[in-house]
This record gives sequence, structure tokens and C-alpha cells, in this order.
Amino acid sequence: MSLCSGERRILVVKRGLYALGIASMLAVAGCQSTNQTADMISIEKEQGSRENIDSLSSVIAANPNDPNAYNVRGSAYGRAGEFTKAVADFNRALQLNPNFYQAYANRALVYRNMGKPVEAANDYTAALKLNPNYDIAYIGRGNIYRQAGRVDEAFQDFNRAIELDTTDGRAYHNRGLIYQLRGQHDKAIDDFSKAISLSPSAPEPYNGRGVSYLALNDDENAFADFNHAIELNPKLAESWANQALVYERKGDKVKAAKSYQHAVNLDPKYQPARDGLNRTRGAS
Repeated sequence: MSLCSGERRILVVKRGLYALGIASMLAVAGCQSTNQTADMISIEKEQGSRENIDSLSSVIAANPNDPNAYNVRGSAYGRAGEFTKAVADFNRALQLNPNFYQAYANRALVYRNMGKPVEAANDYTAALKLNPNYDIAYIGRGNIYRQAGRVDEAFQDFNRAIELDTTDGRAYHNRGLIYQLRGQHDKAIDDFSKAISLSPSAPEPYNGRGVSYLALNDDENAFADFNHAIELNPKLAESWANQALVYERKGDKVKAAKSYQHAVNLDPKYQPARDGLNRTRGAS
């Protein structure tokens, strides 16, 4: 996947399902989503390396009026976390080619990393004006809308991407989160399953599907999904906290406490794990 790789990563959602007691937690499954998004650009040593950036700079020196070269280097700067330089390159690419809708979408992703959702949404909209069939822009803008609480608009954007036969699993994953928010867990499970088929190595849709299974009292399938999420990426606090919740529902507070503790060790600020640990600490 790419930034265009970073653009296509599955959304990670950390759900605040644990603070109100197990019954009420499931009643609000997905409603209290906070957001760490894998949509955000990750630091990739190879593509964001100084050597790669220097190589791309040499290409630009030889072709100073090539918008594609600036777009590619901007993506590399984004992966390296050099967001100001990335924006400058996308700006130059758009000066050279005002119809370069991919550069708008790439700049939008960088703006999201910079904590500028309004600018990001405007860029996604600009990309869609140039190419109304650009699924990536619908997904990116839908994410911004969803995080801003504009759920109906987000739902429309994800639907549009899906109508365009997107192969990006984020469209299904994010729409699944909205179905989950609305209590439509059967539909959510279908969408998470589709996201898994498109992105089988991503742990996030397994966590999402597991939460909806829990809401339907299907602890066995939920537990399998959470365990598989851990196998795919053992460093996600959410997965361990979700696993712990199943242990807690089964009455095994010892195992629950161990999993909650592991989640806290991975992310000391992850409140669902902290709350769960407080509930189960001291079990023997």
C-alpha cells in the first residue's frame, strides 16, 4: 500500500468501550471512537530515507518542470516526517499541473498528519472536482468527516468509494465503524469481513469485527478475531485490551488482568486498558 501507500492503510480505531461496565460498553460499541489512524503517513526507512530523497532531488534537478517528480519526492518527505518540505513539493507539483488530482490527495494526507483537517478536506474535495471517480479521495475525506462527527457525510463518501468498486479495504472498514456506531452489527461484520478480504494482514478490521461479535454475544468468534489481530501485530494495545475483555466476560480475571497489563505496557495512555486493569487488578 502506498501515500499513496500511507493513504491506503487501514484505519486504526481505539474504542472507549470499557469505562461504563461490560453491558453498557457493548451498548455503545464504536460510539466513543478515538482515533489513531494508519491512514497517517508512517515512517518508512526505505522510501523516506535520505538516500532516496537525494536520488529524487537529482531527478528534479535534471527535470525541474516535471510535476510527477515533485509529487514523488513530496511523498518521500511525508514518509520521512518532513511535512513542511512535503507540502512545498506538492505545491510545486500543482503549480506545474493544476489538474494533478493525486497531488491534491497526497497533500491532504500530509495536512492530516500536520493536524490540519480543514485544509485536508478541502484538498480531497479539490481532487474530486478534478476526478469524481477517485476512490482514495472519497475515503480520505470520509475519514475526516467521521472524525469530526459528520457521520452521514462520511457514510456517503465511503458508499461512493464502494460504488466505484474500490479495492481499498479502508472504505469497508470505516463504513463498518459507522454501522457499528448505529448498532447495525450484522452489517458492520459484513463490512469488516470485506475489509479483511482486501487487507488480510491488517489487524484493525479484525478488532472491529470482534467488537461487533461481542455486541451480538458471540464471544467465541470475537476472541478468535482479537487473537488473530494480536498475531498480525502484537504491538497494538487495543488488541490486547479486547482480548482481555473476553477473558473478563468469561469471569477469568487473572488472564484478563494480564492482557490488560500488557496493553498498558504497550500504551500507558490507553484508557480502556487502564480501566480494565483497575477492574481486574488483584485477581487471584
